[in-house]
Amino acid sequence: MSADASLMPVLLRGLLMYIVLPAWLLAGWGDWLCHRRGRIEYTAGWRESLLHQLLLLETGIPIAIALLAQVNTLVLAIGLAGVLAHELTTAWDLRWAGSRRTISPAEQQVHAFQEVLPWGALVALMLLHPSATLSLVGAAPADWTLRWKDPPLPTSYLIGLAVATLLLVVGPFGEELIRTLRRRPPRRA
Repeated sequence: MSADASLMPVLLRGLLMYIVLPAWLLAGWGDWLCHRRGRIEYTAGWRESLLHQLLLLETGIPIAIALLAQVNTLVLAIGLAGVLAHELTTAWDLRWAGSRRTISPAEQQVHAFQEVLPWGALVALMLLHPSATLSLVGAAPADWTLRWKDPPLPTSYLIGLAVATLLLVVGPFGEELIRTLRRRPPRRA
């Protein structure tokens, strides 16, 4: 194996941990800023905000599992299901929002990152775990067990990522949901 080939897993892990995930968090925060600036509480409202919560779950759960669990057939299948669900919900969200408010060019650009980064992360994870990837299509034995990652990622990294996620995504989109629910018109009798 050449030196370049042996560096590939290290480079892919670094790309995922220190480029893709932080960029994804920043794109999420940028999207929230666009929603806040566009005052979605007066346009698409709480229904769009609920779709954003669903999008967060569709990507957040697979990311958490991939960070904490040994990557195998099950983890990749969960990741693939999450990315596909995210795509479908994104289409639903954009259809809903686009008929109720203007989606600015800046927000469209942020959405481009939010759509491509999950696919990039999944492909990088598949390249890091080729036998698990082959098992998804039946070309290798499948492992459907959920086990802790061994060795685990550094605790300092996981804590830093959790704090960044809370500050850049969970907190802001929680605030958005509260803001849109407060603006929700009363139900008619």
